[in-house]
Amino acid sequence: MSGEFPRAGFWRRFASLVYDTLAIIAFAMLTVVLYLFAVQGLISLDVISLNGAEDVSAFIQNSNLLSGIRTALLIIVSLVFFGYFWTKSGQTIGMRAWRLKVQTLEGNLISWPQSIIRSVSALLGLGNLVVLVDFKNKKALQDYISKTEVIALTKEENRRIYSELD
Repeated sequence: MSGEFPRAGFWRRFASLVYDTLAIIAFAMLTVVLYLFAVQGLISLDVISLNGAEDVSAFIQNSNLLSGIRTALLIIVSLVFFGYFWTKSGQTIGMRAWRLKVQTLEGNLISWPQSIIRSVSALLGLGNLVVLVDFKNKKALQDYISKTEVIALTKEENRRIYSELD
């Protein structure tokens, strides 16, 4: 543990992840709607055709390329969501609500490469289960792989971090 704050346990991490999942769902819905509009625009301009599909959504589902692009966009949205917040303040929306902060082992903000490694190695949140058996260190799989830690902040420190944001 670096610094004066203890590492966060499983339940606070889990609660934070639930909050962040709700935010990601909202961003994912917006992304899909914009993607549907973009594909519909290409159809309207006769760049592509529905090829007998009922609607744009069915057309995307039937196309490996278009459904692959949609999946890639959703992954990118998730990576950017976590990366932006982690590299800017160390806290996502859910982490701020539960007074958690991700940082390097030296106590600094994490980098974009660490953020991507951390996101991918989290295995959709399953990496947090390691905290349940790692009582001593309270580190998740993604903490070990990305050389980071999640700390539990006091109310005062959480407020201070929030007030320093642009």
